[in-house]
Amino acid sequence: MTTIKILGPGCSNCKKAARLVEKVGQELGLELQLIKETDLSAILGYGAMSTPGVVIDEQLVHSGSVPSEAKVRAWLSALRVS
Repeated sequence: MTTIKILGPGCSNCKKAARLVEKVGQELGLELQLIKETDLSAILGYGAMSTPGVVIDEQLVHSGSVPSEAKVRAWLSALRVS
């Protein structure tokens, strides 16, 4: 199971990012553990200077906006291969 964290205070863009990751993960048939990280010190610990952020297996892969569906699909498709 892959752990994905959505970094942010729970704003509308953070929620959109979480829904998008969840939707694409379901479409790809992946088993994901989705965690919403709202603690500012934890968010900064990943190096995210703006939110929403996306962390896959403890690696920051995106921050500052809602990622495109194509980006999310690419990240999650790579998980299927590894």
